[in-house]
Amino acid sequence: MELRQLRHFLEVAETLNFRTAAERLHMTQPPLSVSIRKLEEEVNARLFERTTHSVELTAAGEAALEHARAALFHCAELARVAGSTAAGATGVLRVGFVGSAKNRLLPRLLPAFREMYPGVTVQFTEETNTALVDFLERHVLDICIVRVPMIRRSDLQYVTVEADRFVVALPAGHRFTRQKRITLRDLADEPFIDYTAHAIPGLHALCTMLFQEAGVTPRVAQEAVQVETVLFLVENAMGVALVPSSAARGRRQGVEFRELDTAGPQPPLGLAVAWNPRYRSQSGQRFRELAQRIGETMSERVD
Repeated sequence: MELRQLRHFLEVAETLNFRTAAERLHMTQPPLSVSIRKLEEEVNARLFERTTHSVELTAAGEAALEHARAALFHCAELARVAGSTAAGATGVLRVGFVGSAKNRLLPRLLPAFREMYPGVTVQFTEETNTALVDFLERHVLDICIVRVPMIRRSDLQYVTVEADRFVVALPAGHRFTRQKRITLRDLADEPFIDYTAHAIPGLHALCTMLFQEAGVTPRVAQEAVQVETVLFLVENAMGVALVPSSAARGRRQGVEFRELDTAGPQPPLGLAVAWNPRYRSQSGQRFRELAQRIGETMSERVD
């Protein structure tokens, strides 16, 4: 078995199209088919079901896919570590993040990481929590800054680096801006901007839980998949919202923030660095360690 065969298998598995996979591998289709057939002979199992119009992974192919990804990853990691005088000091690190990370954490983290590890090229992807979890599981990204809690069950590991809480976001000039603290009962008759359940299940679930504990059914007028979009809607007087307190750091002309008054303590909320333990890289570990140190220095107070 050769690494190139695993690369060929992985490309066909991800595209489910021999022609597309061949183009991405910069080769013609017949040699690719031969390579896959030889791999199947070597493992003594069919990896794909082929018809005239479709290609599907067999059960054996599904079982082999994660091992193929891991084998290629560890071979590449071996080369990176062996070729570097300081583990994690060179290579490419693919980082994903939710929009809220741009408020406080990333502006502190990125310059420090670039100064400490100038040989590491960082590639960035901004996405929703759900998409970032999926990217980590499929090893499309190496490490991500996600919003916690994460409702979806996963084998991913994470460490919280920025503790947070909900505050109330109000359109400028709203009658409640005269109050220093606002309860959820105050918001009962207000048009409420919620988080889309399938895209941001964690924030959606926490908002739902808080309203249920207060005995209030919010009058949901809009839904959004990013905190920035929620604030945009508040700014344009489409309703009120609960947003992470870190969002209050990025001042917006048309939005005012007030403390949320709840009967008990708020549920845990924050930003975390998440990674897939199957694909633990040295540069990713350095990024995580630095994020933890920077997170410890950041205040949770809303200005």
